[in-house]
Amino acid sequence: VLGLLVWALIANTTYHLHAVYSWVLFVSIFFWILTVLFFMAYLLQLQLKLYMIPWPLVLMIFHAVATVLYLSAFAACAAAPAPAAFFSCLVMITYGASTFFSFRAWKGLGSNAATSQVADH
Repeated sequence: VLGLLVWALIANTTYHLHAVYSWVLFVSIFFWILTVLFFMAYLLQLQLKLYMIPWPLVLMIFHAVATVLYLSAFAACAAAPAPAAFFSCLVMITYGASTFFSFRAWKGLGSNAATSQVADH
């Protein structure tokens, strides 16, 4: 939702007059579409059907790349004042948190007490 908001705010400006806004628009649209595709894959449970793909690693890399590129989009918005700067910062923080949790899932650190109890028996 936040990525869509960044996209809408930049599309509402005169982005064609500023190259910086074009970069922010590209990043927001690209990662919004990829996020929707990953969400649809999760809803359709493709991770169970395509078990040979290391999904935790793929998601961690996706979130890390999104964080870095949204950092550049935030810097671009902040350099040329735009209302999308605040929301691009929020999206960057959200993708950063998702990178952290994806890293924990990839390393197997995301287990809780219930799963560790079952594994002990």
